Amino acid sequence: MTRWYRWILLAVWFVAAPALAGSVSNVRIWPAPDHTRLVFDLSSPAEHKVFALSSPDRLVIDLSGAELNTDMGNIKLDDSPIRRIRSAKRNQNDLRVVLDLKQSVKPKSFVLKPNDQYGHRLVIDLYGGTVSKTSEVTKSVEENSQRRDILVVVDPGHGGDDPGALGPRGVREKDVVLAISRELQAMLNQKKGYNSRLTRKGDYFIPLRQRTNLAREYNADLMVSVHADAFKSPQASGASVYALSKRGATSETARWLATKENMSDLIGGVGSVSLDDKDDVLAGVLLDLSMTASLKSSLSVGDHVLRSMGRISKLHKKRVEQAGFVVLKSPDIPSILVETGFISNPVESGRLRTQKYQRKMAQAIYKGLQGYFDESPPPGTYVAWSKLQNRMAQGATYKIERGDTLSEIAARNRVSLNDLMQHNGLKNEQLRIGQVLKIPAS
Repeated sequence: MTRWYRWILLAVWFVAAPALAGSVSNVRIWPAPDHTRLVFDLSSPAEHKVFALSSPDRLVIDLSGAELNTDMGNIKLDDSPIRRIRSAKRNQNDLRVVLDLKQSVKPKSFVLKPNDQYGHRLVIDLYGGTVSKTSEVTKSVEENSQRRDILVVVDPGHGGDDPGALGPRGVREKDVVLAISRELQAMLNQKKGYNSRLTRKGDYFIPLRQRTNLAREYNADLMVSVHADAFKSPQASGASVYALSKRGATSETARWLATKENMSDLIGGVGSVSLDDKDDVLAGVLLDLSMTASLKSSLSVGDHVLRSMGRISKLHKKRVEQAGFVVLKSPDIPSILVETGFISNPVESGRLRTQKYQRKMAQAIYKGLQGYFDESPPPGTYVAWSKLQNRMAQGATYKIERGDTLSEIAARNRVSLNDLMQHNGLKNEQLRIGQVLKIPAS
């Protein structure tokens, strides 16, 4: 009787016992410009509580039913608000982790489900005590000169706890695209009349909406988001360029990729982001006009980049695709998403992991961007001014249309009527339709 009684008590205890979070197998830290992310790798989901203490500043993290199976003494805390990490068993089942802080922070915590690389995770974002990227916002402009730099924001996709696509031999999208983006930024910054910024400079995650916000804060003329994605089939191959589509994706591949990329916000702990803007009628009309103009420019620059990449790589599609990528949804900044290849393809993965090919791909993107801006430089930039000087030096021409007068043509080109007549050997102001005039330098 006694033995059966003990078995019953044991069964009751087992059923009533709280679900354990299991073990904390690893703790990782991702310092970013505006926050620090602390990630706990768990063997199963965890209930947790986070609260702050002062004098001195500390942050306490309680994990229910968890035990620590890793050494946190090796975590590098440089460039973070954390001075030291310590832990102890709060009771028989629970784990307490204490962050001794250099200054007070505002914490945000959430749990993440397993993805291709990681299992269950508890994420603690610490805001405050870091330098914001917005402090770096500049746009090179010569005083009163109308010769500012063209500013291109380069966005390396994914980062931090979001590795992006995974390829053979451990190739990670986040590493490949950061390397290509750095090469592209260096090439742009070396070109007179250009300036470039990165949305992320290291291995940390930035929400998709924040990437477009950074481009706007930088007053960007163009945003280029760099990716190297995977597909369901390892046979998929080739580079491609995407612009935003208001009506949705233009192919099944585009739809699948757009859905996968937009899930990055969920991976980053921000939650789903709607593409539907809720504005009043007038704002909606203005937004639509701005979006139409930006989309036209995006398609044009995308075509230049696609043709340039086609000289060094097979193209997945021979025209610019359109899909609903969140990172492209900026109504006032032309934006393109460049897929440099498919990491899921063993051959392309092998190329993309090499520095030589990364530089080659960056060079192709750079040449495409330069070709577009040589044709359509933004007003007020050095490139636009230089193009005008070259046109004037070579001698501009104008073809006479119905209704034109010599005096109006002279006024539009800021030259005197007498200079215009002498430059073309005219004895009077009579013109004929189709006649070509040479415009002298003003």
